[in-house]
Amino acid sequence: MSTQTIVETAREPATAPEEIELQPVPRSTARPDGEGKTINDETSLTKLNLLKVIAASIAFFYAGNNDASLGALTPYILRTYNVGTEYVALIYGATFLGWLLAAATNTHLHRYLDLGGILTLGAAIQVIAHALRFWTPPFALYVVTFFLQAVGMAYNESHANAFVASIEGAHRLLGFIHAMYALGCLIAPFVATSVAARLGDRWPLFYLYLVGIGALNTAAVTWTFRDSVKLHPRSTANEDGQITELGSRRKANRDIIETLKLPSVYLLSLFYFFMLGTGITAGGWVVEYLIQARNGHLPDVGYVPAGLWGGVFLGRVLLAEPTYRFGERRMTMVYCALVLALQLVFWLVPSLISSAVSISILGFFYGPMFATGMSIGSKLFAKDIQPTALGFVFVFAQAGGAFFPAVTGVVASKAGVKVMQPILVGLIVALGVSWALVPRVKKRGE
Repeated sequence: MSTQTIVETAREPATAPEEIELQPVPRSTARPDGEGKTINDETSLTKLNLLKVIAASIAFFYAGNNDASLGALTPYILRTYNVGTEYVALIYGATFLGWLLAAATNTHLHRYLDLGGILTLGAAIQVIAHALRFWTPPFALYVVTFFLQAVGMAYNESHANAFVASIEGAHRLLGFIHAMYALGCLIAPFVATSVAARLGDRWPLFYLYLVGIGALNTAAVTWTFRDSVKLHPRSTANEDGQITELGSRRKANRDIIETLKLPSVYLLSLFYFFMLGTGITAGGWVVEYLIQARNGHLPDVGYVPAGLWGGVFLGRVLLAEPTYRFGERRMTMVYCALVLALQLVFWLVPSLISSAVSISILGFFYGPMFATGMSIGSKLFAKDIQPTALGFVFVFAQAGGAFFPAVTGVVASKAGVKVMQPILVGLIVALGVSWALVPRVKKRGE
C-alpha cells in the first residue's frame, strides 16, 4: 500500500464523525502493575483519587448542613418574617428552579470548564448564597439565596457524584460520600437550634457557620482537582485539523437529547423524585408537626431532625456493604417496607418519645437508598453521558424535594400540619412502586 493510500485511509473517518464517537478511546493513564494487570490512574483508588473523594465528601457534608438546617429553622423563619407555612413553599420552589437551571446549563458548562473548574464554581456560588443570609435580609432576597445555593450545589453534587461513581469500589465510596451528606444533616439541627435558641431574632448568624464550611469546601475541591481547574479553549483542532468549537456545542446538545430519550433516566428519576420528597418533607416539617400536633416545646423538639439524619448517616455507613452483597434491588424493597412500617408507628402512636425513636430508625433504613440508586445509575448510563444523565436525575430528585414539602406547607396552611403524615405514607408507597420500575442492570458476573 502506498503512502498516499495510507494517508487517505487514515482520513476516511473524518467523513463519518458519528462512527468516531462510538469507538472506545484508549486512556493514556493505563499502565502495568508488575503482575500482568493493568492499572488505570483515572479509575483506580490512587492517593490522588482518594484525596479527591475526600474533597467530594466535604462538598456533600456542606450540602447536608444546608438542607437539614432548614427544617430546624423553619419555626424561626415563620416567626421572624411573620409569614404562613405557605410562604415556606417559595423557598422549596426557588431551590427547585436552581436545580433546573443547573440541569439546563450543566452539559454546556462542560464546554468551557473542566471538572475541577465546575466543582470550584459550584462551591463558590454556595458561599455567596450563604453570605447573603446571615444579616437577616428581606424575605424576598432570603428566598433568592436558595436559588443561588441550589445552582452551586447542583454543579458540585452531580459532578462529584459522577467522578466518585467512576472509581473502583464505587459502591463503598458512594456510600461514604452520601454518609457525609447525612453527617452534615445530623450536625446542622444541633448547631442551628443551639444558635437560634441563644440568639433569638439574630438566628441568621447561624449561616456564618455555613460560610466557614463553604470556604473549606472551595479550598478542598480547588486544591485536589487542581489538575482540571482550567478553562477549555474556545476552539481546538481535532486529529484531522478540523475546528471543533461548533462540534463540541453540537455534541453537548446531542448528549442532552440522547439522555432525554432514555426511559431509564425517567424511571430512576421517578424513584429519586419520591425518595427525596419523602426525606425532605419529613425532615423539613417534623419540628413544626411536633410543636402543633404533639405539643412539643420548640427548643427541645428542634433536635428531632438530628435523630432522623443520624439514622440516615448510620444507615449509609453500616448498610452499604450488606445492600451490595445481598442484592441492591431486593434490599431496597425490604428497606421501603420497613420505612413504611416505622412511618405508621410515627403517625399512629401519639408520643414525643415514640416519634423521635421511630423517625430515627426510619432514617436508618432510608439511608442507603440514595447511594444505591447512584450505583445503579452508574451502570445504566454510558460513561460519556453520565454527568448529563445524573444531572437530570438530581433535578428530578430536587423536584420531589421541593414539590412535596411545598405542597405540605400549602395544605398545612388550610388543614394544619397534621397532613404531613398521610402525605408521607403516600410518598413511601410510591417510593417502593417506583423502585420496582427501575430497569435491571447486569449482574456483576455478567
